[in-house]
Amino acid sequence: MKYGLIGKTLKYSYSKIIHEKFGQYLYDLCEIPEDGVGDFILNAGYTAFNVTIPYKESVIKYLDVVDPFALELSAVNTVVKRDGVLYGYNTDFYGMIYMLNSAGIVLKDKTVMILGTGGTGRTAVAVSRHLGAKKIVTVSRNGEVNYQNYLLVKDVQVIINTTPVGTYPNTESAPITLDGFDLLEGVADVTYNPFTTKLLFLASQKGLKYVNGLKMLVAQAKYALDIFLNKKFPDSLIEDVYNDLKKETLNVVLIGMPGSGKTTVGKVLATLSGKDFIDTDEEIVKLAGKSIPQIFADDGEDHFRKLETEVLSSVCKERGKIIATGGGIVKFNRNLFLVKQNGVTVRIDRDLSMLETDGRPLSKDVETLKKLKAEREPLYRQFADFMVQNSSTPENIAKEILSLL
Repeated sequence: MKYGLIGKTLKYSYSKIIHEKFGQYLYDLCEIPEDGVGDFILNAGYTAFNVTIPYKESVIKYLDVVDPFALELSAVNTVVKRDGVLYGYNTDFYGMIYMLNSAGIVLKDKTVMILGTGGTGRTAVAVSRHLGAKKIVTVSRNGEVNYQNYLLVKDVQVIINTTPVGTYPNTESAPITLDGFDLLEGVADVTYNPFTTKLLFLASQKGLKYVNGLKMLVAQAKYALDIFLNKKFPDSLIEDVYNDLKKETLNVVLIGMPGSGKTTVGKVLATLSGKDFIDTDEEIVKLAGKSIPQIFADDGEDHFRKLETEVLSSVCKERGKIIATGGGIVKFNRNLFLVKQNGVTVRIDRDLSMLETDGRPLSKDVETLKKLKAEREPLYRQFADFMVQNSSTPENIAKEILSLL
């Protein structure tokens, strides 16, 4: 029996990883051209398969039986062959409901704004109706409500983004701002790369409920699994796979005072976790072609900070890394999103008397360190998800960080 996913471009797909974590079958990623869809469906010999962009609508004409709900959405994402008959279903609908419920985002009697009017946007409309939304507003580039006038809708309580804006690699973009929505309670974004989109980051900064698309992706895959094998698996499987993916893919970003041990601990942490290690100071030296003291001497701190943010923008959009950062990254607010988009931030704190000062332009002596720490303390607290004291061996500190995560 053969299982898999068809789509046009599957380079960044998580579907194989997710389905094989279910532990029931091997799963193929099948990139096919638009003129090859029919031949694949009729002749490739797959027992069941999922369908992604741009073929969710075009597959319908090749199927013998299509679930009425999938027909209503004009989108099939799950196909199974039983006794020679091809059946089509849509599990994205149920995956989106699971995503919203998991974050406690309630649509009943709410005004819901949906960004995007494509296939996933239509699914969001159907979900909103199903969950009892009082009012549904769709935003598109050329619609009655568009990206120039959307703020005229004042009573929005939930926003669901179904557009690709903010997706890797253009992670610093957001389809809209959240300023002006005084009644807003929650934001969902179907994007899952980055883990926290700029839109969700804005929601987090406002203290709103928010959720990314990874829950939806895993949930729709679990519901497809149920159809593939004609057996109901527990929804707890969704959380198990989601948590595994989160642990494997999130970066661990180490912050703290210069000389606090971020690089030393980071290297040990990389070895223990099996993740790649990146030192942003080393990346800055490569980018500039000179040492950090020389950058400060030749070009000044402002230039160094620009290089630092440029490096952070590059490395922090990747996944599954251990990243040791410079002590001053907290000085620039833009860096907060950069480290948070795919990362858990851990502050390594160390007694001032133990901080290294050699080769560090801004921390040459203890008095300078005291002043620096006083200035940066509130910023470290803002950036950090966790804090550990570096008063033991690097191995013990690395193990403590792993236990926190």
